[in-house]
Amino acid sequence: MTTYFITIEGSEGAGKTTQLTFMRDFLERAGYPVTLTREPGGTLLGEELRALLLGHRDDGMALKTETLLMFAARAEHLERVIRPALAAGHWVLCDRFTDATYAYQGGGRGLPMAQIAVLEEWVQGDLRPDLTLLLDLPVAVGRARAGKRSPADRFERETVEFFERVRVAYRDRAQQHPDRYRIVDAAPPIAIVRAQVEKLLAQWLERG
Repeated sequence: MTTYFITIEGSEGAGKTTQLTFMRDFLERAGYPVTLTREPGGTLLGEELRALLLGHRDDGMALKTETLLMFAARAEHLERVIRPALAAGHWVLCDRFTDATYAYQGGGRGLPMAQIAVLEEWVQGDLRPDLTLLLDLPVAVGRARAGKRSPADRFERETVEFFERVRVAYRDRAQQHPDRYRIVDAAPPIAIVRAQVEKLLAQWLERG
């Protein structure tokens, strides 16, 4: 059976977790085994690195340190979860992947994209997502939603200007990789976003 690596991207408040749960249920009803995971995280070590990256103990973390920790968690994730799941015949659904590094560390923080590309090649080899859904919405809407759910993490405390740069970087990535990117309008209510996602998944399945 052909397996696929599908990622979902978007800024804070876009509803990635909600839509990922729906995507898993949709695919499992269609008869596909699914592994659901996230970045940073997905492994014991990855979750510990996630706590360092999102927590406030190291608010002054250097950009290179932040980026290398992201890829350290990703390397472990690929080795322990993603590659084994694909090899076992599972579809892998991942909440964020390397596109998030291009958006946050590249677009948001200004790290040269070429440096991220070097790490991407080293850690991932030729593995790239087969399909990436970008949940796109205005920054103000996303921040308002995120502010209602939990205390802000280290990234969520960033400025509006930071998240505007993140959004631009994501949209640039979508233009650069139209073969795998699909943009979903995440501003409407959850049910409407879900209908968009369902349509895109159905179209993907029809491709065979």
